[in-house]
Amino acid sequence: MIQKRLLQMAGLYLIVGVGLGLYMGITTTFTLTPVHAHLNLLGWASMAVMALIYKSYPDAGGTALAKVHFWLHAIFLPVFMALLAAMLAGNNPALGPAVGITAMLLGLGILAFVVNILRFVR
Repeated sequence: MIQKRLLQMAGLYLIVGVGLGLYMGITTTFTLTPVHAHLNLLGWASMAVMALIYKSYPDAGGTALAKVHFWLHAIFLPVFMALLAAMLAGNNPALGPAVGITAMLLGLGILAFVVNILRFVR
């Protein structure tokens, strides 16, 4: 089940990331390039690979650690992207700490994924 949700979300991030890239190209305004890159890497590419790993190793995909990973990634990636976009678009460095905190929470989800695959992928 987590595999399916990750893959579906990856597809959505692909649409959003490519859409943002097209918008930046059309307007020649590249302020949000870091958001575009993160959407495509942490959203599309990483989530698709994670889904395929969980599909290939169902024991890993069925653990509580997989659920922790999924929910931290699902919740904090969009929050991280929204805060980063707001910080960059408004040139608002005061949002930096919030961006950092959400990035760390997303990082905890990724750490849960890595610990999980280290335990189950042999």
